[in-house]
Amino acid sequence: MTQQPFHLPEFYLPYPARLNPHLEEARAHTKRWARGLGMLEGSGVWEERDLDSHDYALLCAYTHPDCDSDALSLITDWYVWVFFFDDHFLEMYKRTQDRDGAKAYLDRLGAFMPMDLARGFPEATNPVEAGLADLWARTVPAMSADWRERFSESTKNLLDESMWELANINIGRVANPLEYIEMRRKVGGAPWSAGLVEYAAAEVPARVAHSRPLAVLRDAFSDAVHLRNDIFSYQREVADEGELSNAVLVLETFLGCSTQQAAETSNDLITSRLQQFEQTALAELPPLFADHALTPGEIAAVLAYVKGLQDWQSGGHEWHMVSSRYMNEGARSTTRWSLPFLPSGLGTSAFDLGSVFTRRSVEMRRRSFTFTPFEPTGPSVIPELRLPFALSLSPHLASAREGSVAWARRMGLLDPQPGDPGSAIWTEEKLRGFDFALCSAGIDPDATAEALLTGTLWLTWGTYADDYYPVVFGRSGNVAAAKAATARLVSMMPLDDGEPPAAAAIPLERAFADLWARTAAGMSRAVRGEFRATVVDMLESWIWEVDNQAHHRVPDPVDYAEMRRRTFGSRLTMYTCRLGQGRGIPEAIYRSGTVRSLENAAADVACLMNDIFSYQKEVEFEGDMHNHLVVTRHFFGIAYPEALHICHSLLERRLEEFQHIVAHQLPVLYEDWKLDAATRAGLDAYVAELQDWLAAILNWHLSVRRYREEDLRRDQGDGLSAAVLRGGFGMAAARPWGMRPQDAGAARREPVVLPAGSLR
Repeated sequence: MTQQPFHLPEFYLPYPARLNPHLEEARAHTKRWARGLGMLEGSGVWEERDLDSHDYALLCAYTHPDCDSDALSLITDWYVWVFFFDDHFLEMYKRTQDRDGAKAYLDRLGAFMPMDLARGFPEATNPVEAGLADLWARTVPAMSADWRERFSESTKNLLDESMWELANINIGRVANPLEYIEMRRKVGGAPWSAGLVEYAAAEVPARVAHSRPLAVLRDAFSDAVHLRNDIFSYQREVADEGELSNAVLVLETFLGCSTQQAAETSNDLITSRLQQFEQTALAELPPLFADHALTPGEIAAVLAYVKGLQDWQSGGHEWHMVSSRYMNEGARSTTRWSLPFLPSGLGTSAFDLGSVFTRRSVEMRRRSFTFTPFEPTGPSVIPELRLPFALSLSPHLASAREGSVAWARRMGLLDPQPGDPGSAIWTEEKLRGFDFALCSAGIDPDATAEALLTGTLWLTWGTYADDYYPVVFGRSGNVAAAKAATARLVSMMPLDDGEPPAAAAIPLERAFADLWARTAAGMSRAVRGEFRATVVDMLESWIWEVDNQAHHRVPDPVDYAEMRRRTFGSRLTMYTCRLGQGRGIPEAIYRSGTVRSLENAAADVACLMNDIFSYQKEVEFEGDMHNHLVVTRHFFGIAYPEALHICHSLLERRLEEFQHIVAHQLPVLYEDWKLDAATRAGLDAYVAELQDWLAAILNWHLSVRRYREEDLRRDQGDGLSAAVLRGGFGMAAARPWGMRPQDAGAARREPVVLPAGSLR
C-alpha cells in the first residue's frame, strides 16, 4: 500500500453516527438503478466493483439514519449520480482539458431540472443526463416550489463550477483560502446535500430559508463536510488525479508549510466551523423563531433539519473511514472514551466522547471566548502594499467638503443632544479631519456636484452610525436595543413615494431619513427595493457585531470574513456602482459566479487593508475584537507579527485574484454569454468603478486624521469614548505611521502605494 502523505489528525466529532436499518435494500436498489442507466460496465468510468467498493449506500445510510426505505433508496441514487458525474467529468473533460466540450456538456444539464414536470425532459445522451431526469421526476413532487428553486440552484452550482476547477488545472493555479472556501461550497456539493437533508428530514419554511442563521448553518455544515473530505481525499485527488482544488494543498501553498501542518490546520478549521454551527443553532435560532413568529410546526421543521445536518456530519465521517475511495489508515482512535448511557455498536464509532474534549478543540473554544479588550499593542505595523490602479478626483471636491459639513451640522451630528448620550461622538474638527468628501471624490470622479455630495453624505452618515452603535449598544451588550434601533432605521426607508417614514427622534435617524429621501427620489420601486435591501444588509450586520461584543466572542474566521464585507458596507457601495452603469446589464450577469467572485475579492482587499491599519485603534483603544488580525491570532494561537504576515499575504492573494478574474475569467464570461459590445463596455466600466473604489480608499487612508496614534491619543485626551474611533463607511482610514509628507504625495501617483483600510 502506498504510504499516506500525512497522518490523519484527531477530529472533533460531537455527534454520534447511526446506521439506517434499510442499508441492504438501498445497496441492492441502487446497483440495479445504476446498471439500468448505463453507469457501470461499458460506461468507461465505473465497473460494478467500483460501485461496490465505494459503497454510496453505506454513506447514505450513515448520513440519513432515520428515513424510510424508499427515501433512502432515492437519496442513494442521488449520491451515486453525483459521484458518477464527478468521475465522468474527470475522465471526459478534466483529464483532456476540453473546456469547450465541458461547457456544452454542462449547459445541457439544466434542462433536466424543470420547475414544472409537465414541461418534460430532453432526450438523454449519456448516463448523467438520464440519471438526472429520473431523479428529478421522482423527487420534486414531494417538495415545494421554493425548495425546487433552491435545490436546482445548488445542483447547477455543483455542475457549473466544475469549470472553475478545470480552468485552474489548465493554468496550474492554486486558489487562495478565501476564494477556495467560497468556490468549494459550489463545486463540493454540500449545500446540495443540505437540500437532500430537507427531503429526508423536513423542509425549512420558505420565509426563513434565506435568513442569516439558516445560511450560516448550511455554510458551516458545508465547509466542515468539504474540509473533511479534502483531508481524506488528498492522496487520491492531488497525487493521482492532479487536482488543485483541495484545502490541504491550498493551505500548504498559502502558508508555505508542510503537508502535515496543512492537514492539521484544515482540521482546526473543521473544528471552528462545527463550533460555529453549534453557536448558531443555540444562540441565533431562538431569536429567529421569535422575530418571525414561527409556528410550532415550523420550529419543529427547522430543528429536524438541524438534526439532519448533524447526522450527515458524523455519518459522513464514518463513511470516509471505511470507504475504499479515500485514505483512511489510522483514522480511528486507539483509545476511546465512553459512558454507559452513550450509544454503542455498529454505526456509532464516529462518536468519541474524547474527541469532544480533545486538547485542541477545547483550546479553540476557549480562545473564542477569552478576548482581552484594551490590550496595549503599540502603533500598528504597516507592510508595504501596491495597488496598481490610478486615482482620479472629482473637480467638485471642495463643494462636497463644505456641503457635507453643513449638512452634518444641520442634522445635529456635531453637537451633543439631550437624551441621546451617544450623540457626543463627533465635533466639526473631527469631521473635517475625516474628510469623507475626499474618498467620495475618488470613488466617483465623474459624478455631478449633486451626486458627489450625496455620496459624501452616505459616507458621513455610515461612519457616524458605525461609531454610534458600539458606543450606545456594544459596550453595554444591549442587543435588544440595537435591534430596536435598527428596526426604526429600516422603517425610515419607504418603498413608495406616498408612504410616510417613521418620525425621526435623534440625529442618527434624522440624518438617515433625509439621506434616504434624497437618494430614493427618482428611483423606480424595484430599484428602490434592491437598494433598500443592501442598506438593511449593512444595518443588520452591525447587530451581529453587538451580539459578539455582548458574549465576548471572537468570530470564526470564515464567518468573520463574510460578515466583514457587510459591516464594511461593501454591497451597498457596489450596488451604487452598478446604478452608475445603468440598467442595461442583465441581473443574471451580476449574479454569476464570476462577478460575485470579483466583488468579494475587491471587498476583502478593502476589509483587510482597514483591519491592518486599525489594529491599534480597535484593540487598544476600543476593546473591539472585530478585526482580521484578532481573528487570525485567536484561530492560530499566534502573536501579532505572525497574524499580520498572514493577513498581509491574504490581502495580496485576493488582489491578485481580482486581477486574475479581470484578465482571464471576465473574457470567458463575455464569450459564454455572447454579450454584445454595449454590455461588455458596461461591465468593463463596472470593473473600473471597483478599481476607483479601491484607489479612493487608499488615497483617503493616506490623508485622513483618524487612525494615526497621535489622533488616537488626542481623542483619548478629549475624554471621549475610545469606541468613537471606529473606521469609515465604505472605506477606512490610516496613514502609515511615520510616513513623511513627501512619501504621501508620491503615493498618490500611479501606481498607488497601498496602505489601506476598511469600512469601519
